[in-house]
Amino acid sequence: MARHRRHRYAVTVRWSGNRGAGTASYRAYARDHEIEAAGKPPIRGSSDPAFAGDATRWNPEELLLAALSTCHQLWYLHLAAAAGIVVTAYTDQAEGLMEERPDGSGSFVEAVLRPRVTVAAGTAVAQAEALHRLAHEKCFIANSVNFPVSCAPQTIVAA
Repeated sequence: MARHRRHRYAVTVRWSGNRGAGTASYRAYARDHEIEAAGKPPIRGSSDPAFAGDATRWNPEELLLAALSTCHQLWYLHLAAAAGIVVTAYTDQAEGLMEERPDGSGSFVEAVLRPRVTVAAGTAVAQAEALHRLAHEKCFIANSVNFPVSCAPQTIVAA
């Protein structure tokens, strides 16, 4: 019987948006915060500007989409290397759609990954593109969300 391996992750999220009156009113405080993990530079976060946040900081929705995109990328690169496919560039223009409900709650209803992958000359494009399906099946983050995540890859063969 295979034993499940477990991995624990820890972050500290520190609110830095007290303007002096705390949360005395909706407009009295900033949504600014820092996300920290041991040995790493902090990530400056806020809420989306639609929710009184700072547009110059990362918001949770962007971080979720980035987690989906980078997880897929890392699995894809691993699978490509294992299959002998030489990837020379990888860019993803991912997009997610969140719907806000009348009560103020909301949820993501979809995400689309659009990886643009450059592979070495002589690569079988069909094989390279098939790896996206397997990367999606393996992605820890995609396996953890309750909304559809699709992938629309584009493969370019280097000259």
